[in-house]
Amino acid sequence: MAAVELEWIPETLYNTAISAVVDNYSRSRRDIRSLPENIQFDVYYKLYQQGRLCQLGGEFCELEVFAKVLRASDKRHLLHHCFQALMDHGVKVASVLASSFSRRCSYIAESDAHVKEKAIQFGFVLGGFLSDAGWYGDAEKVFLSCLQLCTLHDEVLHWYRAVECCVRLLHVRNGNCKYHLGEETFKLAQSYMDKLAKHGHQANKAALYGELCALLFAKSHYDEAYRWCIEAMREITVGLPVKVVVDVLRQASKACVVKREFRKAEQLIKHAVFLAREHFGHKHPKYSDTLLDYGFYLLNVDNICQSVAIYQTALDIRQSVFGGKNIHVATAHEDLAYSSYVHQYSSGKFDNALFHAERAIDIITHILPEDHLLLASSKRVKALILEEIAIDCHNKETEERLLQEAHDLHLSSLQLAKKAFGEFNVQTAKHYGNLGRLYQSMRKFKEAEEMHIKAIQIKEQLLGKKLFGEGYSGLEYDYRGLIKLYNSVGNYEKVFEYHNILSNWNRLRDRQFAVADALEDVMHLGLRKLASGVLAVDPFTEGDALQKSLLRKDWKGAVLRPKGGVTEAPPPTVYVVDPHWVGRLAATTQDRCTDLSYLGRTPLHPPKSTAVGTALSHRMQPPSLPSHPYHKADKCFAGPHHIVGIQRRLKRAQTRNGNDLNCLHKLFKYPQHTGSSTRAHLQKHSQIDSWHFCSTVKNLIEN
Repeated sequence: MAAVELEWIPETLYNTAISAVVDNYSRSRRDIRSLPENIQFDVYYKLYQQGRLCQLGGEFCELEVFAKVLRASDKRHLLHHCFQALMDHGVKVASVLASSFSRRCSYIAESDAHVKEKAIQFGFVLGGFLSDAGWYGDAEKVFLSCLQLCTLHDEVLHWYRAVECCVRLLHVRNGNCKYHLGEETFKLAQSYMDKLAKHGHQANKAALYGELCALLFAKSHYDEAYRWCIEAMREITVGLPVKVVVDVLRQASKACVVKREFRKAEQLIKHAVFLAREHFGHKHPKYSDTLLDYGFYLLNVDNICQSVAIYQTALDIRQSVFGGKNIHVATAHEDLAYSSYVHQYSSGKFDNALFHAERAIDIITHILPEDHLLLASSKRVKALILEEIAIDCHNKETEERLLQEAHDLHLSSLQLAKKAFGEFNVQTAKHYGNLGRLYQSMRKFKEAEEMHIKAIQIKEQLLGKKLFGEGYSGLEYDYRGLIKLYNSVGNYEKVFEYHNILSNWNRLRDRQFAVADALEDVMHLGLRKLASGVLAVDPFTEGDALQKSLLRKDWKGAVLRPKGGVTEAPPPTVYVVDPHWVGRLAATTQDRCTDLSYLGRTPLHPPKSTAVGTALSHRMQPPSLPSHPYHKADKCFAGPHHIVGIQRRLKRAQTRNGNDLNCLHKLFKYPQHTGSSTRAHLQKHSQIDSWHFCSTVKNLIEN
């Protein structure tokens, strides 16, 4: 008789045994708890796979059982699956565990020191898991209980424990947007550090300074965040946990991005990505954290396409680990929504961006209160998308409805920002700027003027000079908004006034373009320590984060090329257009994809060292115009999405108001109507004559 193929593959003996135990779960429940940690976890995971969540929830809500499950550390990602499924099912296992631990800590307050020490250690593990899973409120409750136990003994060991507890507490409060409490936590940690120092003991401050940098960054105190990230880098030593090193590198990179230190930001974030991938693996949440920050860097250097891909990868990882309605998934959706909005701006197709923005809002509103600060940025992104959809809509009623919805979202975001940060904060100012732009689209010019002026006043008085100096890049967005506004209402006196202000601002920015090397030495010092103690090679990659070829670094400053004597390629040539001029001449303002202030990002000025793809010069360059080396373009570089975005804006202007294009043609037809400073600016930045420029814009419109 011929052999017949099996229609199923038998399970292993081990899996068969696990299934048998689960089938008889009600009878063997007590015996299961005596099994080793790994086997016990496998039984519980089988319950999850069979959808028996009520029984699984009953087990996980018991502190002793969950403590044993947490010791199966090699299966942490599977534990996240089970835990999130329970939370989605309505079993509030996170709050139950946090409350149980808090009660236990109050019971053992009078117990021996070793009992309390054991409870503190378990609290760190439990709170760390809840923090990693995104349940910050419950994690905070656990760490507060640990801190209370630490304060019961005034001795060196408990001072160290208190410092560690404060660092963890600061992290969850940052994640939960409790910034005022975060400041208090940092001060408490410093007091314990001072106690240790007075008694001749030193605790490493890298993690504490890294969390402080994250706190200051979230509050838009970028100058202070930059300063503290330098201090955190100085604290990196051999033997420091890789997680701490990765987090410090991530925060330092973000601080460098907002300070426009792109070369340093690139080195730092690529180190973080490499370390996280090598140490944690490519499916770990920590790796997704680094990818989100890498996407932030790419977005700010105008590598939009790669940024979208990186954000998508980070979202995929978080969905595979957490799934469901999790705060980490929501933040990844939000970041992907904004990058997709920028990426799709040239085409005007915002379906994907809108999907991710709405998904982020749905998740956050399901988990957190309606007035939580995390909703502000998600609502702002959705409002920006709706505004663009409305502008392109040919149905008047639909346009008005979308603009009104965007208006409501912007107002809600503004109120949340004012509640969290107060009136005089860069985040609040950016909301005012967004409202000003929206009011222009709604043709409410008086309200638009008020919003833009208010945004400028806040940035100039509080932030421009205090944090960045008078050349603060966030001012550009509002200056251009006012120029467009006054142009729309025919107030040309104000148009020329703000043209002059913007010209002075540009000159000031040029003078401030010299890069301070305060972080340079520290970065080399810290990464030298990394290379000797953590890394076998330094992950300075050419291209995306997953490049296989690595460069070695001479810590005296020179880059040593790989074997083979590969020389550095010359700077690519690109078609240089000043998007500022295209925007102001066509009365349609600069392509918004360069205005990264919507999400707390400052307007884009790519660094001179950025490698620009050749697709621009091959596909986007009009044949009648010469190429220019990128280093001559300075801050007037227009990428492919800029040019296509400008084309879309100009087409819109042609449809809505032919006078806009008439103004453009008249300006070039009668060059005597332009001032000498205007012509000089055009000649300096565009390197082409007026007629050439006008015909190019005309070709873009007609094609």
